[in-house]
Amino acid sequence: MEQQSICKKELRRFGCAVAAAVIFAVNIKTFVRAGGLFPGGANGITLLIQEICQKFFGLAVPFTAINLTLNAIPIYIGFRYIGKKFTLSSCCVIFLTGILTDLIPSQPITYDPLLISIFGGLINGGAITLCLIGNTSSGGTDFIAIYFSEKNGRDIWNYIFCGNACVLIIAGMLFGWDAALYSIIFQFTSTQVVQMLHQRYKKHTLFIITGHPEEVYESIRHLSHHSATRFEGTGCYTEQNLTLLYSVVSREEAKLLVKTVRKVDPHAFINIIKTDYINGRFYHKTDY
Repeated sequence: MEQQSICKKELRRFGCAVAAAVIFAVNIKTFVRAGGLFPGGANGITLLIQEICQKFFGLAVPFTAINLTLNAIPIYIGFRYIGKKFTLSSCCVIFLTGILTDLIPSQPITYDPLLISIFGGLINGGAITLCLIGNTSSGGTDFIAIYFSEKNGRDIWNYIFCGNACVLIIAGMLFGWDAALYSIIFQFTSTQVVQMLHQRYKKHTLFIITGHPEEVYESIRHLSHHSATRFEGTGCYTEQNLTLLYSVVSREEAKLLVKTVRKVDPHAFINIIKTDYINGRFYHKTDY
C-alpha cells in the first residue's frame, strides 16, 4: 500500500509538471509574445535575451538553449541541496516548456496589451499553482528561493523581486516602457492567482472544546504531525469538566481535522481562526 501511495504521488507530480509545461508554452506563444511582455524568473530573462539577440544582432536563438543555460546552476542547487525527485520533475517542466515554446506556432488571440497582461497573468498563475500542487516548480529562481528558505531560514523573495524589477528596467530601456509596465500588471495578476489558489502555506489556528481530549489529540498528531496545547476547564452552562485543545495547522489539514474530530466527538465545539504569522518551532512537511 505504501509503495502504491508513493507511485501515485510521483505520477501526480510528473502529471502536474507536464500539464504546467504545456500551459506555460501555450501562454508564451498566445499572450506573452503578442504583448511583448517579460514575465518574471528564468522565462522572462530568456525572452529578454531572445529579443536582444533578434533586434541588435539579427540572431534567432532558440528558447530552449537559453533557458537551459540559465537554469544550469539552479538545477545543480536543486539536485545537490533540495531533492532529486523535486528537481527532476522541475527539469521536466523546464525542458518541455522550452521545446514546446520552440515548436508551437504563434497563435495570438488578441493584441490588446491590457487584456494580454491580465489574462496572460491569470494563465501563468494557474500554471505556477499547478506546479505547487504537484510539489514541483518551474525552475530558475524557485530553486534558489527554496534552498535559502529551507536550509538557512532566509526569505529571499524580496531579492528575487528586485531581480525581476531589473529585468523590467532593462526591457523598458531597450524596447519601450509600455511593455515593461504591462509586464508589471502581468506579474501582479499571476501572483494574486497563486496566492488565491495555493493554500498549502496558509495556517489556521484550531480551538477545540471536547470531552475526549486524548482521542482528538491523536487525530491531530496523526493527520498533521503537529502537537497541541491542553487547557482544562468547566462549561459555564453544563458545569461539566471539558478540555480545550489549541493547535496550529495548515488550511488543508484543518478541513480534514474537522471531519475527523466530528467522528471522534460529535459534540465537540470547534473554532477555526486564520493565522497570519507564527514564530517558533513549527513542523513543515517537505517532500522533495
